[in-house]
Amino acid sequence: MVERARDRDWVCVAVVATAHGLRGMLKLRCFTERPEDVAAYGPVFDRNGRRLFELEVIGPAPAGVLARAHGIEDRDAAEALRGAELFVPRAALPELASDEFYHSDLEGMEALRPDGSRFGVVQGVANFGAGDLIEVVADSGRQISLPFTREIVPSIDLERGWLVVEPPEELVTETAS
Repeated sequence: MVERARDRDWVCVAVVATAHGLRGMLKLRCFTERPEDVAAYGPVFDRNGRRLFELEVIGPAPAGVLARAHGIEDRDAAEALRGAELFVPRAALPELASDEFYHSDLEGMEALRPDGSRFGVVQGVANFGAGDLIEVVADSGRQISLPFTREIVPSIDLERGWLVVEPPEELVTETAS
């Protein structure tokens, strides 16, 4: 539980997709509302909170931005960061409206069926270009990716730590067996 509370103090704003060019530029896949805002919240940290990067956004890129990270000067150094998640302290982000949340807030929440029975646990939210997917580990042990829409996820209760999922019938049938 202590680990969970600590995780909530940090929000992943981007992941390093790849190196770009020979002089250490990075292509970032951004999770901010506007990709170009990825550097607006101050320095970013790696998952362990050990490495600090000052980012400078250079321009747009498909699904993100091109950026420089101070101290990363060549392609090899940039390539070594491929896949690195970049975090900022939650306190650096703007205040959310009552009906808004960060995807990281959903991780670890119980996924309930509309009748209140447990379906599983939210592992995360992903986007591979065609819209957000909510990833749930069903109580059967199966990992299921569901479209993150109001139809499939009609309600979220952050304070109580659960959300309601209405998965397509074929997934309910498969996970019940």
